[in-house]
Amino acid sequence: MTTAIFPAAPEFHAATEAGRPGGRHAIAGRPLAAVTGAEIQAPLITGGHARYANLDYGASAPALSVVSAYLNEILPYYASVHRGAGYASQISTSVYENARDIVRDFVNGRPDDSVIFTRNTTDSLNLLAGCLPLRDGRSTGEVLYLDIEHHANLLPWQNVPHRSVVAAPTLAATVDRLRDELARGGVSLLAVTGASNVTGEILPIRTLAALAHEYGARIVVDAAQLAPHRRIDIATDDVDYLAFSGHKLYAPFGTGVLVGRTDWLDAGTPHLAGGGAVRDARLDSVSWTTGPARHEGGSPNVLGAAALARATQVIAALDPEQWQAHEDAIRSFLVEGLQGIDGVTVHRIFADSSPASSSGGELPGTGTIGVVNFSVEGYDAGLVAAYLSAEHGIGLRDGRFCAHPLLKRLGLPAGSLRASFGLGSRLEDAERLLAGLQQLRQTGLGWDYVVDAGRWVPANDTRSYPHWAPNTPGTAGAAPCTED
Repeated sequence: MTTAIFPAAPEFHAATEAGRPGGRHAIAGRPLAAVTGAEIQAPLITGGHARYANLDYGASAPALSVVSAYLNEILPYYASVHRGAGYASQISTSVYENARDIVRDFVNGRPDDSVIFTRNTTDSLNLLAGCLPLRDGRSTGEVLYLDIEHHANLLPWQNVPHRSVVAAPTLAATVDRLRDELARGGVSLLAVTGASNVTGEILPIRTLAALAHEYGARIVVDAAQLAPHRRIDIATDDVDYLAFSGHKLYAPFGTGVLVGRTDWLDAGTPHLAGGGAVRDARLDSVSWTTGPARHEGGSPNVLGAAALARATQVIAALDPEQWQAHEDAIRSFLVEGLQGIDGVTVHRIFADSSPASSSGGELPGTGTIGVVNFSVEGYDAGLVAAYLSAEHGIGLRDGRFCAHPLLKRLGLPAGSLRASFGLGSRLEDAERLLAGLQQLRQTGLGWDYVVDAGRWVPANDTRSYPHWAPNTPGTAGAAPCTED
């Protein structure tokens, strides 16, 4: 049902080419790693096709080509795990259990850390919420978190004793606020993001871990955004629990992982009651096992765990300086270009973070990752995203990014736009985004757009999907994070 219409500009002209980058951006001229689907062609509403410029890595990153090849290699051996004596079952079990060791090594986990495979980061944090220590049926402490968190690291804690802190205008002052709150006592767990999924700003994890431990609390880090962009060392940083997802780490199938200390996990409520999680089951009672199996009831996602483990091996082999330089070049070029377009505003949370570069802010262990948040004056974010997709073949994210409290405090209650990129990205993607936005500001929309099923879509869209996909462009459902 059509609920609104936004007319096209009177005239449509090709965009002026964005300024070509200088030498400091040359490293980003080519992808740092091959990803599956890098050359797919997106149909344009105005006719013809363009290489799809994927600037939505922060939602789900494309699979590394190495991971896709690995999956094809092991798929013939896919079978049930843990309880099968057959040849394929034994191989699948070996692959699945070995994946734990690979993931533990990737984050430099302690030898006795549990590695529990889950559905995603959200699932991992909900699992941990069910394992907080109790005494006589009551929590032994509260969970402390910031107001800038993704819902995955916000909502699970609302079902247990909790306390929230409003982030200050600077990272340094935010650390001080957390210190003051921890000093009040009664906190058992500090829950923080490794990097904001909205703005890409990195938090000082080592500093916060030391702070939590100083006041007798543990720390869990939501690394869904940090892990695809930075190497993580939980032993050196003294992080107690870490959660991240395969689908953001260039591995398909959506497997998540929780890595951390065993005592809370072995004593906590099993996350999924079912086969494999028990020592002995009776008609009206059960004796639960310990270790990862306690929380992995039912048949696990074998291929998802295998893909996640293989992706971590590829990332671990990257040269860290080249990796950061590639991402830094794209981000700095994009931020500088956005700031040069009239009516475009780049958003950040902290005044002392480093918005134009990932080389680091004022606090050790901070900086920014390949995520840039912005808005365009006079245009709804969803409309801009639809325009960039339909007329330029560019994919990015719009909305409130499952971080409603943060968007409200940034003065963006209706949402904004997010460009995110990674190993498979190239500078041309950022150039095309800048060119599309310049065209929008100079000549306006080249097509009529309507709101259908809660999303902006081109009016009278005759483009088609591949023959194996539902032929319903733009009407796959409204984004859930929208304002009523």
